[in-house]
Amino acid sequence: TPEMQAVQSKMAPVLSRHRSKCYNIPGLFEKIEEMHDVKEEKLKSGEWDAEQARLAERVYVGFVRMGAKLDEESKKEYADIQAELATLQTNFMQNVLKDEETWEMVITKEDMEGCPPDLISSARQAAIDRNHDGPTDHVITLGRSLIEPFLTYSSRRDLRKKAFDAFSSRGELSEERDNLSIATKILRLRKRQANLMDKETFAEYQTEDTMAQTPENVMKLLTDVWARAKDAADGEREMMEAFLTEKGETLEGGIQPWDWRYYAEQVRQANYNFDESELKPYLSLNAVTNAVFDVSNKLYGLKYVKREDVEAYHPDVDVYEVRRNKVDVETDDEDELVALFLHDNYARPHKSSGAWMSEYRSQKKNLVNGADPIEAVPIVSNNNNFAKGSGSTLLSFDDGVTLFHEMGHGHHGMLSDATYRSLASTSVLRDFVELPSQLMEHWLSEPAVLKEHARHHETGEPVPDELLERLKAAKLFNEGFATVEYTACALLDMAVHSLSEYDDDFDLAKFEKEYLEEQGMPQGIVMRHRPAHFAHLFASSAYAAGYYVYQWAQVLDNDVFAAFEETGDVFDPETAEKCRKYIYSSGNTVAPQELFKSFRGREPDISFFLKHKGLV
Repeated sequence: TPEMQAVQSKMAPVLSRHRSKCYNIPGLFEKIEEMHDVKEEKLKSGEWDAEQARLAERVYVGFVRMGAKLDEESKKEYADIQAELATLQTNFMQNVLKDEETWEMVITKEDMEGCPPDLISSARQAAIDRNHDGPTDHVITLGRSLIEPFLTYSSRRDLRKKAFDAFSSRGELSEERDNLSIATKILRLRKRQANLMDKETFAEYQTEDTMAQTPENVMKLLTDVWARAKDAADGEREMMEAFLTEKGETLEGGIQPWDWRYYAEQVRQANYNFDESELKPYLSLNAVTNAVFDVSNKLYGLKYVKREDVEAYHPDVDVYEVRRNKVDVETDDEDELVALFLHDNYARPHKSSGAWMSEYRSQKKNLVNGADPIEAVPIVSNNNNFAKGSGSTLLSFDDGVTLFHEMGHGHHGMLSDATYRSLASTSVLRDFVELPSQLMEHWLSEPAVLKEHARHHETGEPVPDELLERLKAAKLFNEGFATVEYTACALLDMAVHSLSEYDDDFDLAKFEKEYLEEQGMPQGIVMRHRPAHFAHLFASSAYAAGYYVYQWAQVLDNDVFAAFEETGDVFDPETAEKCRKYIYSSGNTVAPQELFKSFRGREPDISFFLKHKGLV
């Protein structure tokens, strides 16, 4: 709400300065450094175990990266930078939210020609939610679960353009909300932050504590994929142009960004006889939720018990106890509490856009004497932004993938088995954190999962086999577009954070335009997240010079899933147990490179990722 945003704006720099002071308590770092310097000796003598040595290493690194080794004057400057970043990043996110909350396109049902019934229903519900009383009023908002289906199915090119222009301009829809200037200030502060740490660029500073280790290693992956993805996207555009020629249609200016999804869907239907709107009635939110819970149970033995008696922070949020059978039953209880899980699935005013996993309490074992054991139990939340239907909420296949993705993060929190909270759950290196989430996505595509759970929301009939066959045949179509759309963001992120100077006349919009032209951005595609609303980069520093991590983790997750496939059973118990142990439960207790090698027995192999994307 506006009131909470005011509190957030006021407290962001205050909390940042408090955090900086915690890292600079007199004498504290000296003790940490002392422990760090003896960790090998303690480990060798048996006085410490490997997790304690890892804790000493990671705490030391965390303090150093927060400026603990700087001189007093530099420490003050570093704290000032962090506080100013906290303010700017908060303003950036609030500006995006304001654009998403206020912009809307009010249309009628007749204006939604070509749109499937569930999208029309969601647009009508959006109109009601936004207090449009007209009996024919329908509303398209800037929520991705409304805008992307509209761009995919609407036959009205003028309305597609209007919607796309607003969607791609979030963060700059009002002169009062100039996110480009905010982002430029953030870039200059990050550059100075890196310089204080003896790094020439923020990209060098940020990648130092990752699996990739250097910007050069990141670029090696991105440029390899980029070349392949551009070729694939060019081929897809040629297919669409041939389709238009065959139909005798001419588009002024050729295929534009507001056209791509629409004509890609037309080609998908014509060439593969697959219309995603045929699949959506079988992918209700309830069905996909039941599917992800079932997969979770089959792989890791987790059971989800809904608690109707527990009141959450919003009526739309479902609360579950997550339980599993005990390994060593010493009591009469057959199972044990693993976590509390909150499922917050619907879009609503003032809710952040996108999808994410949060923890209200992380797992740990080192409780103080006399503490209630419940304090060791994690409280995990999955958050989505699905457009709520007036009846059943129907998901696209991509929406279903998002739900599975976030449950992967949820597993990372719920299955965590670390002694220390700072090493638990998702507190891992940034380019490892997306492995557990992206790995989980694979099971939604499994025929056995879809046959069991993809059931018509009205009749309960299972999804037809021939529809699944058509889904499989069309799977790789438009992957070039999707990969270009993402990789362009990752390339620009690394490029803009690799600059050693940002002159007074630095223009971020100009940099975006010129850089993408240099990279040969395929005509008709824009970045999935343009700078003015690129929250991963400018609403926090977590993914800054780090948006590549999704692709880095795709190399890992496709390799891990291949291990399941090689057994002939994607629910193979032995492989699932290894996956639980090394991918989901270990957190940061072991270096991620070692965890992967423990699971797979070797270094990662990129070929599985390239094959999955159709880029071989």
